[in-house]
Amino acid sequence: MANAPIEAKVKAATSATFVVSLLIAVLNAVVADDSLLQPLPAWLQALLIAVAPAVVTFLSGWQAQHTPRIR
Repeated sequence: MANAPIEAKVKAATSATFVVSLLIAVLNAVVADDSLLQPLPAWLQALLIAVAPAVVTFLSGWQAQHTPRIR
């Protein structure tokens, strides 16, 4: 089991989460203030930033097909 291939679902979810997290970091560095999410209350900004990668991970993992297993 330790040498089993990594499933497409895991690769898709990991890649999508990395890209979204990187995008949030770049936007934060470029904007360097809260003007991007300024119309939202502070508690909703924090929730949105925390939940965005998790939602993308769930959706990309759900959308990707399972890797066929050879026994």
